[in-house]
Amino acid sequence: MYKVFVNEKQMSFAENADIDEKFLHFEDAHTFDIAVDQLENTSRSSLAVVSHDVEGMWSDFRKHYKNIEAAGGLVENSEGKFLFIHRLGKWDLPKGKLEKNETVPDAAVREVSEETALSGVGLEKFISTTYHTYRERDGKLILKITHWFKMKYSGMDLPQPQTEEGITEVRWMTRGEIQDVVVGKTFRNIELVLREAGVF
Repeated sequence: MYKVFVNEKQMSFAENADIDEKFLHFEDAHTFDIAVDQLENTSRSSLAVVSHDVEGMWSDFRKHYKNIEAAGGLVENSEGKFLFIHRLGKWDLPKGKLEKNETVPDAAVREVSEETALSGVGLEKFISTTYHTYRERDGKLILKITHWFKMKYSGMDLPQPQTEEGITEVRWMTRGEIQDVVVGKTFRNIELVLREAGVF
């Protein structure tokens, strides 16, 4: 199953919908337009698109959008605290787009270093890939594909926000602080990453 966030609402791609979940049977690319319209213009918070060929349906969905790949990290320090950035009114994890000919792990480490001014961040393991959509100013539909990694930092440097990227704060947080400060004030795909990493 794949989960895509459309305006912070979840669209799932699966063989079957959960009980009581609103769903559409996949027929053709027009089904995606209907699903996105329902998520953008109604109070519905989730929707499933179902097909016996989930991979084929997912491939068709990706062709419907311009795909942009990014990578980022959930960084833990030696005190068991996790690194967050604050940008555009939301708590987030450091991440960014892949550069030409760059590997996904290299991009993740580079972006964490650039956005937080921490060097020597070590890659531990892959967590998951998240997906969300948005429209560019010219109306072009974008599917952002972000690959997330667990990382470790054992240095003593103080993190600094990359202000030219709109980051206003970088903060180490305990698990309790994440529950109090981040949850509900971040993006749903970030909460998904935190759950999959076992942070809460």
